[in-house]
Amino acid sequence: MKKHLWAICSAFVLIAFTTYISLDTFIISESYNSNATEINTSLFDGQTDSDTQLTESIDNTQSESHKSRSGRKHSRTSASEGATVTSSETTESSSGINASEPYTGENTVSSDNYSITLTEYYQNDTKIYVADVILSSAQYLKTAFANDTYGKNVTATTSTIAENNNAVLAINGDYYGVQENGYVIRNGIVYRDSANGSDVLCIYADGTMEVLNDSEYSAEELVSMGVWQAFSFGPALVEDSSVTVDENAEVAKAKASNPRTAIGVIDANHFVFVVSDGRTSESEGLSLYELATFMKGLGVETAYNLDGGGSSTMYFNGYVVNNPTTGGSIKERSVSDIVYI
Repeated sequence: MKKHLWAICSAFVLIAFTTYISLDTFIISESYNSNATEINTSLFDGQTDSDTQLTESIDNTQSESHKSRSGRKHSRTSASEGATVTSSETTESSSGINASEPYTGENTVSSDNYSITLTEYYQNDTKIYVADVILSSAQYLKTAFANDTYGKNVTATTSTIAENNNAVLAINGDYYGVQENGYVIRNGIVYRDSANGSDVLCIYADGTMEVLNDSEYSAEELVSMGVWQAFSFGPALVEDSSVTVDENAEVAKAKASNPRTAIGVIDANHFVFVVSDGRTSESEGLSLYELATFMKGLGVETAYNLDGGGSSTMYFNGYVVNNPTTGGSIKERSVSDIVYI
């Protein structure tokens, strides 16, 4: 018995350590800010178009180059291509899981400050849901935390967070709560400033997007440069209108074909929110390369991969319109955060 005692003790220690790490990483909640609803509206000071009607925003062709900021890698010149992404393979409705019948509501919702058009595609043996969004100002592209709380493993479903924030459209974010580091900037407020050497998606107050490495700037510097939202997941899918991942690229531990969530920008204040199904008999799922190629086909200048798999969820007009898969079932996974209009 004595000769096996060391092995037995080592096994118990390993099991205990593994259990602790699993609980600490995925189960135990810890709140850092229990009222994380602050918005840094100063980022929009001096903007002359914040009260402009959406129709004017759509009609005016933006032919002037975007003003370059200190520290920005690129200046841009682009023109608006219109409000709606179209496809020869669209359908009139999407399947919602929080209602007794498939979603049959309006596919376009608009106000003075936003226009959202939902389109469904079928590509690579996968259903893909695209929300084409035009805003009068980037201040209407917001983020929210589960339970209005910034913390570790504080979660709720995308639809619950969306309903609590009166969202018209929402997708899951980067699930920051299961990571120890990586920048978290939401609504112009820095919640986490620890870098991890990753590419960060920066959405600026002027309605443009850029991917930067967090080794280049501190989180506070990004806000001073006008960053309104920042996410740390990735990778970048499209930059300068070119696909930036190869056919073998993949998120660590992810399968080659997955449900996916991504966000892209076509022009200033013209975004696309994209969610794909996967892991079902109807939808195989997408690889990162397939997702990037699809995003490029939508005409995006920049696109970025957010948390996928069971997290991938799109909420629109009161319904979950895709088919989230969790634990082999069609149901939403609880997540840390959402991006919403």
